[in-house]
Amino acid sequence: MKRFAIFASGSGSNAEAIWEAIERGELSGQCMLLVTDKPEAKVLERADRHHIQTFSFEPKAYASKSEFEWELLVLLEALHVDYIVLAGYMRLIGDVLLAAYPGRIINIHPSLLPAFPGKDAIGQALAANVSTSGATVHYVDAGMDTGPIIAQQEVDIAGCDRIEAAHRIQAIEHQLYPRVLQQVLNQQEVFK
Repeated sequence: MKRFAIFASGSGSNAEAIWEAIERGELSGQCMLLVTDKPEAKVLERADRHHIQTFSFEPKAYASKSEFEWELLVLLEALHVDYIVLAGYMRLIGDVLLAAYPGRIINIHPSLLPAFPGKDAIGQALAANVSTSGATVHYVDAGMDTGPIIAQQEVDIAGCDRIEAAHRIQAIEHQLYPRVLQQVLNQQEVFK
């Protein structure tokens, strides 16, 4: 069984969707750790409810990104983590983790990449007045949301305000991410 760590910075709804999929027997991976760069993040409460080990840190307490990534790498290796799963982690992954986990870091993004990369993808889509957006699961590289796409699902956001658009996209993310993660962990081909 493949082992993974989830990195998150916020409320953790995608992380919880993954943990619930494991509990239902729909995802056969084992989540070894939740990492957060926000010690006050709500995702920590969700991790506690699901009995997930956590590690939180303050990036400002480190001299550089590589310094805290080296510390994370030691922890990930001690837990024999095979994959890193980003679920609302609001930092670019640096060279240390990219080198240690080539092709084994995945992310979910609330748009149909390459459209609307980076922060506030839903706001970007609404400002562009598009009728559809969606969710993308992709491998992580050194760029911002530029890694190879694994899977996407379209969402109708015509006439939506920000809250409704976010709700519709999150509902799709919560189904898509555990399913695609299962396929990635099983090394199955994923169709776009």
